Amino acid sequence: MRAFEDPSSLSYSRMTGTFYLAIALAGGFSILYVPVMLNVPGDPAATFDNIARHRGLFHAGLIGDVLMMTAEIFVSAMLYFIFRIVNPTLALAACFARLMMVAVMGSMLFFHAGALALADGNVPLGSFSEAQRLQLAGLMRHVHDAGVWIWQVFFCLHLILLGLLVMRSDLYPRLIGVGLLVGGTGYLVDSVQVFALPEAATLKAVKVALLMVVTAAELSFALLLILRGPRPSKPHAVQG
Repeated sequence: MRAFEDPSSLSYSRMTGTFYLAIALAGGFSILYVPVMLNVPGDPAATFDNIARHRGLFHAGLIGDVLMMTAEIFVSAMLYFIFRIVNPTLALAACFARLMMVAVMGSMLFFHAGALALADGNVPLGSFSEAQRLQLAGLMRHVHDAGVWIWQVFFCLHLILLGLLVMRSDLYPRLIGVGLLVGGTGYLVDSVQVFALPEAATLKAVKVALLMVVTAAELSFALLLILRGPRPSKPHAVQG
């Protein structure tokens, strides 16, 4: 537990970076890989047939979700304590924004469970045909997937605030802060594009470019936390 005691120490920084990389690995598996392997766009029956045939992969994705959300809670708190010396209000707002993202992620799992119960026939709905149950299960899975575009709004806010904190501190390179701030808007662009402008090709290209920037910035930040930690900072008062 000593590693959690001093936010200015190298051990604290390395612990934060380790949790950050755990998020990247678990999230990449559960949010990107598993849906690509199981989802069949526009065909709920084929999707749930895939889930039935690859139930182990589906459950592994749920485990990845839980591991990711657990690591997110630690990262949220640890980043707050690292950056509260820079600006306590912005650091706390960034923490709350990231925790709101985790709350939305957690609520999405209810729709996962409901969709699976409907598809498996475990819910007593005698007035529904099998086709109707699958359609309702597909709707619940669609609502689950739509949760991604909701939590991305909170994550965008977190990254903008974190970028500002990195830029204002003397602890880490300003370029990483710029990448987090600018690239983080890609999550908001993605949500807007999916909800309102699904056919906007230019917006899609902008989104992809921004998300590449923020991914590079986040990975660089995590590796910097692990390999080097914060720069030795000069004593200074908390900035308002």
